[in-house]
Amino acid sequence: MSSKQELVRLVDTTTNPAAFGLCGFGMSTLLLNLHNVGLFPLDSMIMAMGIFFGGIAQVMVGNMEAKKNNMFGMVAFGSYGFFWIILIALMMIPKLGLGEAPSPQAMGWFLTIWGIFSTGLFIATFKLTRMMRVLFGSVVALFFLLAIADFTGNATVKLLAGIDGIFSGSFALFLALAMVINSTFNKEVIPLS
Repeated sequence: MSSKQELVRLVDTTTNPAAFGLCGFGMSTLLLNLHNVGLFPLDSMIMAMGIFFGGIAQVMVGNMEAKKNNMFGMVAFGSYGFFWIILIALMMIPKLGLGEAPSPQAMGWFLTIWGIFSTGLFIATFKLTRMMRVLFGSVVALFFLLAIADFTGNATVKLLAGIDGIFSGSFALFLALAMVINSTFNKEVIPLS
């Protein structure tokens, strides 16, 4: 390096986008699973939440995580964002007359593949916090329970999946809000380790 060249260091001053992504994941997952336990029918409210906050918002967060050089955040938020977009498309395509609704067996395999993917992310959380392990462990259980419910048609398994999904969504929302509270107070008000 010549004496006239200087080393320039860029400092990332952008905020952590994970809280936003966890809100989208958590709230969408919570609403869908409140439906899965039978509190209300599957309707446009869940679909709108899923496509916009669960889907598009998480894809945006995945892009933000990529810019922060966070591969885990990019893959997790980007993938789950597209999961929500695909899930809503699977509901809408048949209603629009553009294709057949997937069979329960096909949905079982779809959810199984997402369970396998989530298992890989769960393994990666062993390098992260215990809270992330709890969240991703519950997500793995959710996908496999939903897959089993579709494969078997067992209402009890579907109910168990809904209960796990309520936990997963609530826990993700808790983590998101804890991040916001800690950041706002500029100290660890709610431990996240």
